This record gives sequence, C-alpha cells and structure tokens, in this order.
Amino acid sequence: MLSVLGIYWSVTHQKLRLWTLLIASLVFYASLNVQYIPLLLALTFINFRLGREIGKNTSPGQHAVDWQISNEEWQFAQADWSRRRLKLLWLGVILNVLLLLGFKYLPALLKYVFNLQINSPDSSFKLIAPLGISFFTFECIAYLVDVYRGAPATEQFLKFATYKLFFAKLISGPITRYHSLATQFNTLHLPTTDKVTEALWLIARGAVKKGILADHLGIFVDLCFGNLQRAGSADLWLATFAYGLQLYLDFSGYVDIARGSALLFGLVLPENFDYPYFSTSIAEFWRRWHMTLGDWLRNYLYFPLGGSRQGLTRTCGNLFIVMLIAGIWHGSAWGFIVWGVFHGLALGVHRLTDVMSDRYENLAHFWQNPLGIVVAWFLTQLMVFTSWIWFRLPNLQDSSWVIQHLWGHSADQQFAQKVYVEALNMSQYQLTWLLGMLAALMGVLYAFNGRLKLEFNWPVKLVFVPLCLYAVWLLAPEGSLPYIYFDF
Repeated sequence: MLSVLGIYWSVTHQKLRLWTLLIASLVFYASLNVQYIPLLLALTFINFRLGREIGKNTSPGQHAVDWQISNEEWQFAQADWSRRRLKLLWLGVILNVLLLLGFKYLPALLKYVFNLQINSPDSSFKLIAPLGISFFTFECIAYLVDVYRGAPATEQFLKFATYKLFFAKLISGPITRYHSLATQFNTLHLPTTDKVTEALWLIARGAVKKGILADHLGIFVDLCFGNLQRAGSADLWLATFAYGLQLYLDFSGYVDIARGSALLFGLVLPENFDYPYFSTSIAEFWRRWHMTLGDWLRNYLYFPLGGSRQGLTRTCGNLFIVMLIAGIWHGSAWGFIVWGVFHGLALGVHRLTDVMSDRYENLAHFWQNPLGIVVAWFLTQLMVFTSWIWFRLPNLQDSSWVIQHLWGHSADQQFAQKVYVEALNMSQYQLTWLLGMLAALMGVLYAFNGRLKLEFNWPVKLVFVPLCLYAVWLLAPEGSLPYIYFDF
C-alpha cells in the first residue's frame, strides 16, 4: 500500500491517479477472487453505458433548435423519451438483481427443486459468489436510479470504473454513491498532517476492534453455537450477546480500516455506524446501524413503494417489505428471511406505538422520561440481540433450538470444562463480567464521543496508533477469523 500511495501522490494528472487507483484495486481483488475480475469489469462497463443512455435528454434540445416542432409534438417526443429511459432503468435494475439472485439463490434453488448439490464437497461444479457482489450491485442500482432522477451521467469510464472497483469499499462497503466520490476525484489534495493522523487512527482503531475484540469474542461464539446440544441457557444468552458485540466490532472495525485507507488517498467514505446499541427504538437503530444500507433501503425501496404517504396500514406494509428484502439480500437460508420478517414486524409495531403516543399525551410523556427511555432502550436491544440468533444460525433447525432453550436448560457437564476452562481459561462468571465491562466501555465512549462530541486531538491519536497496532500484534488470537460481512 505504501508503494501505491507513493505513486499515487507523486503524479499530478488526475487520469494517472485514477489509473493508479484502478490498477491497485484490480490487483487487490485478484489476490482474493481473480476469476471474477472479467465479470466485474463487464458489469462496470454495462452499467456505465446504461447510465449514459438513461442520462441522455435530446428532446428538449431538438425543440429548442427546430422552432417548427409544435409544443404537442415536443410533448409526445418527451413522453416517448421518458418511457425509453424508464425501460433502460428497469433493464439495468433487473440485470443487477438477477445477477445477485443468481449467485446467492441458484444453488439453493437447484437443491430444493432438482436436488442438485452444486456446492457440496462431492460436486464437480461449484458456484461461489464473487466477493462484494451484493455491495457492487447495490451501488450500480443506486447510480442508475440517481441518473434517472436527474443526476448527471458520467462520460468517463475510467472515473466510473475507479469508483466501482475502489479497493477500500469494494468487498464490504460502505455503500457509496458515485457522484459523492466523483466530486472528490476532481478536488484531490495531499492530506494534511491531521488528516493522515486521522487515517492512521481509524486503521489502528479498526484493527483493535477486529483483531483483539471481535476475534476473541468469535472464539467463544463459535464454541457455544457449534455445540448447541451441550450448551445451557446461560451459555446461549452469553453467546447471543457476545455475537451481537462481535458482529458490530467486526463490521465497524472493517469500515474504520476502509475509511482510514481511503483517507490516505484523499477520499472520504461515509460513516456506517453511530453507536447503534444505544438506540431507543428499532427505527433509530436502523438509522445508526449499517447506515449506508439503511439509506439505500429508504431511498431506493421504501420511498418508491410510497413511504409513509399513503396511510398507516400501507406504511407498515412498506416497512415489512423493505426488511423482508433486506433479509433476502443477506443470504438464501431461511434464517435470514425470518430475521428480516422479525425486523419488519418490529418497525411496524414501532410505527403503531408512535401513532398511539401522538393520540395519548400520557404515553408520549412516559417514553420521554428517564424510566421510559430505559424501557425503550431495553426492549429495542432485546429485540435486536435475539434477532441475531437467526442471523448467526440461519439454519432454522439450529436457531429454533436456541430459541426454545433460552430458559431452563442445563449445560452438559463437560461443556464448562471444555469451553471455559480449557479453551478460554476463565469461568462463565468471569466471561460475563468481561462482556459487561466491554459494554460499559462502549457506553463511556458513546457518552463522550456520541453525546458530548469529545475526542482526542491529532497528536494524542498519533501516540495511540503504534500502541494499538502493537497491542493487536501481541494480543490477537492465532489464525484470525474472516470478516463476517465478506459472506454477504
């Protein structure tokens, strides 16, 4: 990366910088999934061409030049052109959706319909989805819709390809809109000292989240959920809580590293998390968890469906559909669909609660006083963390077993010895305290950074960068776990 940065900032022409970034991104992806590079390049070109065609608008210009065209003829031409643009948009959306569904659902479809095991160990044919295909297609759809809505289509394939294949966001986001990044391509400046420090701090902070915290939590989660029949109710609750923390730290750690890497190239990627586990409603949670996905779902699904403009029943229905699609997007297993349904129902209940609070003043006051806020927070997080069970165990047989044994189930006698003593070298009580301390630390950070907007200045961050990286080198478990969202 240092050599790429050196080349990138040593050239002054924008095209050379874009070529440097594009080639580096292709090399990065080739090290992970080289066989799919032709596919990604082809998709990038197809969406680029579709965007150009959708962005054309020749009818008004023709009317302005040729005064003999009547207003009625011009209106017919304009309506015909609008229909053509809409058809091109649907072509692009369907193409991207079919590609995504093909990679994610074709193996499951062939298994259930034709009993073909194409991804089994004994199968001679395997269909493995390209890394980052979900985020890739979502960005393509967003670009085409933005151009259809009036945003200018790019005429430069190099700029569009660099945006699409930028290594920092290619595999797991954050989902970034083209016009935001393209504007930054036009105004690149060598980062100042404080920007470089912020970038290194983000990378170091992300490494701590992933390498030390998420991976250690993942060891316990894998041991517990990998031995369901032997775990007790307390173990299952601990594993559920630990997985919620692991998922957040793993994904937000990745995004920190991605944003820090982009900042070294003079590019700002959008934030993706805003202390979501301190939300007091499920709607607020989705404004603060995977924020770029939530923004995409609102702008390209919820609002086109009608949003909240067509009555309470339709609003709840739209919320349910959006979250169902979000569940389907995450994977082909039934557990992801149940997870989406669970969140869709929760958003509907929240909307109904809002309506009731508007009608009854006492209820509104309750949610605004300290006790009501605590109750709202507890109910929200209870729903969020229990829903992660279907996310972590998308096989319904496994997730249903966990749900049914969250109360009154004793652990196998050897479970504590194998998991807590031999694997973790601590007791269940000590692990509970560690998880509580981690949650408390997150609460302190939320109070200072999220609420009071206080943070270290750049010289202090610069001191912590090598300390964080050294801590990761020293304390990270051997054989780090893969990033969870690489599977999506």
